[in-house]
Order: sequence, then C-alpha cells, then structure tokens
Amino acid sequence: MLMRTDPFRELDRLAQQVLGTAARPAAMPMDAWRDGDTFEVEFDLPGVAPDSISLDVERNVVTVRAERPGLDGNKEMLAAERPRGVFSRQLVLGENLDTENIEASYDTGVLTLRIPVAEKAKPRKIAITTKEGDRQAINA
Repeated sequence: MLMRTDPFRELDRLAQQVLGTAARPAAMPMDAWRDGDTFEVEFDLPGVAPDSISLDVERNVVTVRAERPGLDGNKEMLAAERPRGVFSRQLVLGENLDTENIEASYDTGVLTLRIPVAEKAKPRKIAITTKEGDRQAINA
C-alpha cells in the first residue's frame, strides 16, 4: 500500500488548534461596544471556573487569562474541539478610557468588563472671557 505524506498537514492542524479559524476562533471570542459613557466587552469562557480567571491592567493594556482544565487522560476521546489549558487575550485601550475604574463580572460562562469613559474625554463647556470681561460659553 502506497501512502502519500504531507509534511505540513500536522503543522496546519496545530496552527488551527492554537490560532483558530474564521469559523471557530481558538480560545476567547469577544464582543465589544460603547453604551453611553461606558465601553463594554464580553468574553465567552464556557467551562472555565471563576477562580481560574485573572484580569490584569498595566497602563492601557488589559490582559485576561483563563484556564480550562484538561480532561482525564484515561478516557478515549472521540472528539476534542474545545481548547484546554491556559489561554489569554490582551486589549489595548485608548487613552480616553478610565482603566482605574474597570468593573468585571462573570455569569454563565461570560466575562463582562465595563470600562467607563474618562472624565477628560467627555464633552464639556469652556468659558471664554473677552477684553470687556464678558463671559460666553462655547461648547467643546
């Protein structure tokens, strides 16, 4: 029996497991949107225990790390599509967000971050004086 071998097939399979594909992202799919004065982000983390999730902020970079434990090695796996082990994702936030007041909650496999818009980034009125000393308000 003659078998053809493809030396890159294993590499492609490994890359798809680690990096994911367009149809199936690897580890931590997310949605992000702005709702008024709050920036909200949701990460899908099904099967992850809340105590295995860590959230770190350094300057304007938020790092989410989570761990999904491996399966019992004594089982005969028929399909293994869910990523296991430790995985992380980083978000680089703009300077207009207040990283000092991030709120995080975890419910039914979804980690939700609420990041308020910084006061300095909110619209405000600036008073302008003239030589006559009159004051006018101009929207900024």
